[in-house]
Amino acid sequence: MAERVYFDWNATAPLRPEAARAMQEALALPGNPSSIHAEGRAARSLIESARENVAHLVGARAADVIFTSSGTEANALALTPAIETATEKRPRDKLLMSAIEHASVRAGGRFPRAAIEDIAVDADGRVKLAALADALSRTSRPLVSIMLANNETGIVQPIAEVAALTHTANGLLHVDAVQAAGRMACDMTALGADLLTLSAHKIGGAKGVGALIRASEVIHFADPLIRGGGQERGLRAGTENVAGIAAFGAAAAAAHAQFAAEAAHMLALRTELEEGLRAITPQAVIFGAAGAAGERLPNTTLFAVEGVKAETAIIALDLEGVAVSSGAACSSGKVQPSHVLAAMGVSPQLTRGAIRLSLGPSTAKTDVERFLNAWRKLSSALSKRSRERHGIAA
Repeated sequence: MAERVYFDWNATAPLRPEAARAMQEALALPGNPSSIHAEGRAARSLIESARENVAHLVGARAADVIFTSSGTEANALALTPAIETATEKRPRDKLLMSAIEHASVRAGGRFPRAAIEDIAVDADGRVKLAALADALSRTSRPLVSIMLANNETGIVQPIAEVAALTHTANGLLHVDAVQAAGRMACDMTALGADLLTLSAHKIGGAKGVGALIRASEVIHFADPLIRGGGQERGLRAGTENVAGIAAFGAAAAAAHAQFAAEAAHMLALRTELEEGLRAITPQAVIFGAAGAAGERLPNTTLFAVEGVKAETAIIALDLEGVAVSSGAACSSGKVQPSHVLAAMGVSPQLTRGAIRLSLGPSTAKTDVERFLNAWRKLSSALSKRSRERHGIAA
């Protein structure tokens, strides 16, 4: 039986060897990182080393990294009215978010529904800066949440411009960079982000670990999401996941060191994949491909062919040994229409057929060939079925 081909890296990336080794070594340590004896200090040392590596990945200070159980928890921690700064102690009065955010941001955190406002995106899937400026003009202490790169389309948002608008309006900017880190430049200072979310398993770390990173220690959460012990400088109670955090740090270090080579490798394979896809099905729509160069993640292709249902294609490709998805991997295994494509104004017919291919550093040219062969077989079968249904001779 042929080895399976994995094209769902945006859902989760395979564990990097460096992360697996770090996790295994950490599992052998008996100490609680809050204990002051030698065993406890050894566990604490692993956490602080990982904190340094995660901070380095996004150009932040280690002291501003808050470890959580996931990117979802990090987003929930960030999205609260109770954020204080050195000059503003009053609660944030509005949460502004783009219409294409991840479900964990769309949930709104601890903001009441009446205090949440959507910001529209254009047909290319980028936030409308004029709409954001208008919304900002109608609030005095906003929190803005815009993702750096979309998890379904790979489309990159104009975060530096968003930050400038937000800060001019006395706002704070939260950036969900879960899909972007390790795949594109992701420096907090250059972006202008006040808060930034990462997830370990998207960059080859262990599942079940995330981080919320502050631009400065003057940003304070007056009401932490999880209270109890004093872990994570009092901002996230609970005994730390030492093994998972160690793996996160190792993955972050590897992603930073290998970034240029990995990004170039993924972009070359994605280009080959999309050229092959268009050759087999010229009518395929690749979302975001018409935008300017560099405005999509190098590893992501979201496409649809009118008349092809995503569920049918995903099952057929799976039977051929190729793993793909229909979009976000947070729908309990269901194939659902994409709210991202709906916000972009894509027709329901195409939205229902959207298929996401996401590759990674270890994806090979032969994997792309396997997908294209499987897609050619599927397209041929669907075309034959359509001709028979309409009584057209082959």
